[in-house]
Amino acid sequence: MSFQEKNIAVSLSTFTLILGFYLVRVLQLFQTGNFNPTNLFRLWGIIALLAVAGTILVTILTHIAGGIVHNIRTKEDPKIEDIQDERDHIIDLKGTRVAYTFSSIGVALSMLTFVFGQPPLVIFSFLIFFGILAQVAADIWRLTLYRKGF
Repeated sequence: MSFQEKNIAVSLSTFTLILGFYLVRVLQLFQTGNFNPTNLFRLWGIIALLAVAGTILVTILTHIAGGIVHNIRTKEDPKIEDIQDERDHIIDLKGTRVAYTFSSIGVALSMLTFVFGQPPLVIFSFLIFFGILAQVAADIWRLTLYRKGF
């Protein structure tokens, strides 16, 4: 697995876990009647912290663990090939296009909730949900392109 593929796989797994956590917490808040601005803003702060710190820490730990495993297997230091060529840039751009598409559809659907009379908190909750979903979809698309050998 290349350096870029490892980074994408780590991002995908991290954001999938964050998406699951977000969905569970929002449903809990909604079911218990605690769906108010204070609780929701606290949840958004936790999500932002998890997205930034979690991705950085898990990426670093993954590369350290991969280097240790490679050193144990081959008895040589691993080479980090983090050079990006045109193919990597094209794959990244195609993933970004997927993320923008999912995000745009999410914004449109979020605005529809306002049309149907939902409070603004629901709109913003959907915006966060579709933002995380867009990242997951983009990472899946990038990994697919790498695996196809694009």
